[in-house]
Amino acid sequence: MAAISTLGETQEKMMRTLRSCKNATQCMVGWEAYQGLRSYLYSPLSNYAPPADFTRKQLRTMSSLSVMAVDCTRRSLADAGLLGDGVIGSSRTGVAYGSCIGSMSAFDPCVKLLKEKNAREITSSTYVKLMGHTAAVNISLFFATKGRIINSSTACTSGSVAIGTAYEAIGMGRQDVMLAGGAERCNMLALAVFDALFAASTRNESPESTPAPFDKDRDGLVLGEGACTLVLEELEHAKARGARIYAEVVGFGYTSDGTHITSPNAETMKGAMMEALQMAGLSPEDIGYINLHGTGTRTGDSAEAIATRSVFENAVPASGVKGYTGHTLGACGALESMVSIMMMREGWYHPNLNLHELDPECVGLDYITGPGRCLDAEYVMNNNYAFGGINTSLIFRRWPS
Repeated sequence: MAAISTLGETQEKMMRTLRSCKNATQCMVGWEAYQGLRSYLYSPLSNYAPPADFTRKQLRTMSSLSVMAVDCTRRSLADAGLLGDGVIGSSRTGVAYGSCIGSMSAFDPCVKLLKEKNAREITSSTYVKLMGHTAAVNISLFFATKGRIINSSTACTSGSVAIGTAYEAIGMGRQDVMLAGGAERCNMLALAVFDALFAASTRNESPESTPAPFDKDRDGLVLGEGACTLVLEELEHAKARGARIYAEVVGFGYTSDGTHITSPNAETMKGAMMEALQMAGLSPEDIGYINLHGTGTRTGDSAEAIATRSVFENAVPASGVKGYTGHTLGACGALESMVSIMMMREGWYHPNLNLHELDPECVGLDYITGPGRCLDAEYVMNNNYAFGGINTSLIFRRWPS
């Protein structure tokens, strides 16, 4: 597994950043020029540069989002010991990858075409850079995979749906290896939408104080960017080649609300968790830690807390990554799964940032605070929820070192 995020680009750096208990939120210079926008906050990847060895031919079909997704996937394959392995270019390897949309910058020529009636910047690669499955397709092209391509453009569950559907493809015997994850680049459209919904934080003068998931005074989310890829492999296939195994996927729950496109539903959130537990053959008492979706919005955090405590009668240690990274949209389900696995293996779990006074509507969970907490957990759960009423729950089992 590998990530490109504000936490860092190695597992060691990511854990150091989590232990520092500092977020990546910035008040973006110049964003005040966007008329009608109230929030100027973002968690940007300030120092990321595309790999120098990507050729012009390879880059021709890649948006900035695809570049990051392919780069991250190459790192994950190297970590798995599969970079250059013959199985990757066979029909036994597939790709499941998600993002909210393609790269926003790829839409610029389209805007010019419509507003200025000027098609000069439209090229043969314009569409493939902005299409919803641009990351998945470019990963497949770069590594010449011949198996399934699953595009999971399901907003904030894109990364977790990718992992879950990759798990199912392997479980059905259709694939031996799946490259699964999600990516998101700076997305002004998403920020403008959340701002219009009064769901974006407006603490422009104190970026270090936000987002503040589950806090009584939270005022909304902060968006971020990044990519994360997990290499999923059929267990016997992995054992046969002597692979280093981080964790086992044992449960996946996936439900939809069927009620409202933006208002969360605690009952169907609960359903996703129950489905994951049932698939894993576990009871709630078996889960040692929950990675919460925790966006920092009023309704989202409250609904998540209600749903979670309805499943877990005994409060389970819980925290969320978005306080550090912001909401990485299509990447968050994968990134937060990776963080959960890393912490499970290390035995230390990060605290909830900016949680000073718990919202009374969010009581009933064992929120980790302070300097973090050491735990011995065999199973961890990662939950993600999205616009459209999409709910996911993944359960990972720690693999013996």
